[in-house]
Amino acid sequence: MTHDPVLRPVSHPTFAVGVIGAGRVGAVLAAALRSAGHEVVAAAGESDASRGRVDDLLPGVTVAKPTDVARASDLLLLTVPDDMLSNVVTMLSASGAIREGQVVVHTSGRHGLAVLEPAREVGARTVALHPAMTFTGTEVDLPRLAGCVFGVTADDVDRELTESLVADLGGRAMWVAEDRRTLYHAGLAHGANHLVTLVAEAMEILSAAGAEDPAATLRPLLTAALDNALEDGDAALTGPIVRGDVETVRAHVADLEATAPQTLPSYLAMARATLGRAVTDGRLLPIRATKMLGVLDAATAPTRLDRHAR
Repeated sequence: MTHDPVLRPVSHPTFAVGVIGAGRVGAVLAAALRSAGHEVVAAAGESDASRGRVDDLLPGVTVAKPTDVARASDLLLLTVPDDMLSNVVTMLSASGAIREGQVVVHTSGRHGLAVLEPAREVGARTVALHPAMTFTGTEVDLPRLAGCVFGVTADDVDRELTESLVADLGGRAMWVAEDRRTLYHAGLAHGANHLVTLVAEAMEILSAAGAEDPAATLRPLLTAALDNALEDGDAALTGPIVRGDVETVRAHVADLEATAPQTLPSYLAMARATLGRAVTDGRLLPIRATKMLGVLDAATAPTRLDRHAR
């Protein structure tokens, strides 16, 4: 399936765009740049899934090897996994595929400009541009880019270019200092990736309780909780921890240990974190918090954990 491009005016000359790593992120961002008026000239992707994304999102674009993609492009998108990025940049720069004046952009959240130093040394302009969004790698991602925050890092001379690229993608730029990139990425991973694990475990617990459709049971509750948390922070906290219902938490722990022990470590970790925040903002008296902490500590005694490890 192909998408109908919605052309947006660009505020700078258009680029011949190449993308190395036509995964969920790369194919979508390239398609968005194409919709904004840039020309996507080539893409590199070895898997069948990557080639399928090129066919669906970038029809007519040539699939080529990475060095050929780099040589064909004025703006090179590097959307490879974090641990591969350094090797890819080094290889392309050493082979002469990256050249002076070329714009080289990576989409890693963790990395800033340092990983692109080999490209800068041969005269390329370098930009770190990370979309704070989760991707499916399909056309449904394209409208989701509207208003998406991009964590960006670039030299001052490339600030205007960077902001223009983010605008072409329909997003908003958040400038991140080079030495804060990993912290920025940790915040996103903790919020999004760990949320998925938390929700999956909650569904497992509800299934064990007999829920036929745990997702439908959770959806309105989680939607409201997320909206409230984003709006009000800790003030959105509800539930037995904040109320100081020690015996309810004790019962939770016992039933989880008996029925869904795989979820107990994260329940205890999040309960401790919630308890600390409830005490800090004054919603739970220290004496009640001490009793609650005793329940949580007892649940992690070695004899209890050892039973589940065996």
